[in-house]
Amino acid sequence: MGIGTAIGFVLGRLRAFPSAKSANVAMIFGLALVPLVLAAGAGLDISRALVVRARLAEALDAAGLAVGATNGLSQTEMETLAQKYFNANYTADKSFGTPAPLTVVPVGQQISLSTTVPMPTAIMRIVGIDQMNVGATSQVTWGQTKLWVALVLDNTGSMCEPGSQPCSVPISTSKMAALKTATHNLLGMLQNAATNPGDVKVSIVPFSKDVNMGASNVGAAWVDWTDWEAPPANSTPGSSIGPGSSCPYGTSTSPYGYRCTNGAANGSSSTNTIPASGLICPGVDNGRYNDGRGGHYYNGCWNSTPTNTNTKTCTQVDNNSQTCNTVTDNTVGYTGSTSPVSSTSCTGSGRRRTCTTTTVTKWASRFDHSWVANDHSTWTGCIMDRNQDYDTLNTAPTATDTKFPAENSQYCPPGTITALGYDWATMSSQVDAMTANGNTNQTVGLAWGWQTLSDSDPFNPGAVPEDTRRVVILLTDGENTQNRWTNTASTIDARTSAACTNIKNDHITLYSVQVDTSTNPQQSSMLQSCASDPSKYFMLTNADEIVTTFNQIGTQITDLRVSL
Repeated sequence: MGIGTAIGFVLGRLRAFPSAKSANVAMIFGLALVPLVLAAGAGLDISRALVVRARLAEALDAAGLAVGATNGLSQTEMETLAQKYFNANYTADKSFGTPAPLTVVPVGQQISLSTTVPMPTAIMRIVGIDQMNVGATSQVTWGQTKLWVALVLDNTGSMCEPGSQPCSVPISTSKMAALKTATHNLLGMLQNAATNPGDVKVSIVPFSKDVNMGASNVGAAWVDWTDWEAPPANSTPGSSIGPGSSCPYGTSTSPYGYRCTNGAANGSSSTNTIPASGLICPGVDNGRYNDGRGGHYYNGCWNSTPTNTNTKTCTQVDNNSQTCNTVTDNTVGYTGSTSPVSSTSCTGSGRRRTCTTTTVTKWASRFDHSWVANDHSTWTGCIMDRNQDYDTLNTAPTATDTKFPAENSQYCPPGTITALGYDWATMSSQVDAMTANGNTNQTVGLAWGWQTLSDSDPFNPGAVPEDTRRVVILLTDGENTQNRWTNTASTIDARTSAACTNIKNDHITLYSVQVDTSTNPQQSSMLQSCASDPSKYFMLTNADEIVTTFNQIGTQITDLRVSL
């Protein structure tokens, strides 16, 4: 019989009691009503208590997961954070009583939380029982699985929004500010999940069009300098170009997209006239005629060597007639004049005076040009996509085709790659150093995230330990816009899809987080298919969601769970 039915039965008997004819029956029935009423009241109040207990448990679980997901809290801070999340998630009406402050007890890989509620009774107060103490306990535990985690983080210019790029100090409402907060929180969760130092290791890969390995790797055998040292295609100056000539290139002239720059150092400053040194240095490429080269610096200059310079030497001795010889001397520098230039030098005096006159005829239309590459020490650490199809693989860089090509670029991310490890303070500093700028190439970020988890150059983290899960987390806020070869999004997407497939085939769990804060957000089918399964793809439309999403992913991969 349900509680409602029992109460109805009792009330019905009470209404019938005054018409009872038999004193014995009435007495017996009256005595029987007392335990029936108490039973019905107890059932009602116990039912209310079960509702309160369920609400307490739900709120305690949320509070425990929040505390477990946050690193470095003192006891007071844990209690404050737990109480905040408990209050936000406890949904029972005030008429059910006010919960006591939480008790929070951290022990090893577990955190226990408990509280009680003095719940006012509804029926049992008839017999003097005015309240029932309802208690609940929750316990969260970190899993014991070892982890290798690669954080592949979009550092492109649009991450500055709603501010402008570049943003070394992003505004508080920007996607970059939210990403930094979210990453700090996630690092804290991962640090907490490690039973022993090294059980959980993390790498950080900031990316834009390229990644930055740091200039300290200039002597590494895995760096490919072929493209870095090469001049622009079709850029050899004509034989008439030399000191004093106009720049032979033009940003609006095919096939260039760059002008001349001042000196051999990389830079965007331009010059219209070739200097006296004769160095003809291509400036930064704007990508107008060379897809994928926008922002690319060419690391060197064409020199100018004059040819067919005629030199006539005449010697006059003792005021007698001159004797002249004509020779070819290519070592004489060009001064910019096409007219003969004469100089006379004399020694001695009187009849012993000897004078030599040298006449040089210089032809402006006669120059040879050789490309002189800059020294590798001017490299800033930027790396672009590997040769296809190695750009989507983690092949060891043992041959030229498999090495990582160096580049200097306007849009190389300042944030350098952090190798797999557990130096949490260094990783936190690396996150703070991230600056958003440049275009989007998800492929290069994913490839390098995978490379940090692979036992080969340039990181060599060692063999994957037993019982270790490998995870790649990709966060990006936009479509692919530029790689080494093209600005066509669909073509770059194909490279990204190939990288995702190869990563998953290597038994790595892949999360993809898409952030689109535009007025008309569109899910990327490519990023959806990149994720290991639908539960590992996240579509975000607000910057603040980056923080909550990273907490959710952190809870999943650390196996932070309610264990009681």
